[in-house]
Amino acid sequence: MSNPNFDYYARTKQEHGHDHNHDHDDHAPVNEHDNGPPSDYEIMSRAMQELLEEKGLITAEQVRRRMELFDEEFPYRGSRVIARAWTDPAFKARLLADGRAACAEMDIVLESERLIAVEDTPEVHNVIVCTLCSCYPRALLGMPPTWYKSRNYRSRVVFEPRAVLREFGTVLPDHVTVRVHDSNADMRYVVIPVRPEGTEGWSEEQLAGILTRDTLVGVTVPVVHR
Repeated sequence: MSNPNFDYYARTKQEHGHDHNHDHDDHAPVNEHDNGPPSDYEIMSRAMQELLEEKGLITAEQVRRRMELFDEEFPYRGSRVIARAWTDPAFKARLLADGRAACAEMDIVLESERLIAVEDTPEVHNVIVCTLCSCYPRALLGMPPTWYKSRNYRSRVVFEPRAVLREFGTVLPDHVTVRVHDSNADMRYVVIPVRPEGTEGWSEEQLAGILTRDTLVGVTVPVVHR
């Protein structure tokens, strides 16, 4: 049976264990780690864990395993949502109109008030960032990767998105417009990539298999391996 104290702690650690350092270094690669002091949220999160452990309500091993389960399960949620949007035009319309409500149809409860789905087209490519910290649709994609939280990604993707995308191996034609969307505590984004050619007739499960976290953030595009 689920431990409510444990679940609350794990969820809090997921939602608030991120860096609020707003300094920028515009010349380092996007995969550089942030090596600063712990944030207030990180300190509070650790104090909460120690208190719950002291009271015998949770153990460190339970927390570790629960965090692993979050990371194993959550990335696939986003892939399933977008795969359904690719195969069900009515669902995609609802996702674009109200992302939170559309995800609720699939029994996915989001942590933010709003989820905005942005759709790629042959003329427009969308990328997600949080310029202030690391706001991110964790309920869909799991924990944000280190590069997403780095000062370098947060600053550079706004001013030189094509250069950042090239570092991820994504080279876009000159005619494609790149739009960068800035997440915040109340509003998160997810990208609906262009469905690759050659996937006609594929099932939702097959389509979900080519949708990764990075494609739903917009730093890469789905690839069909032949």
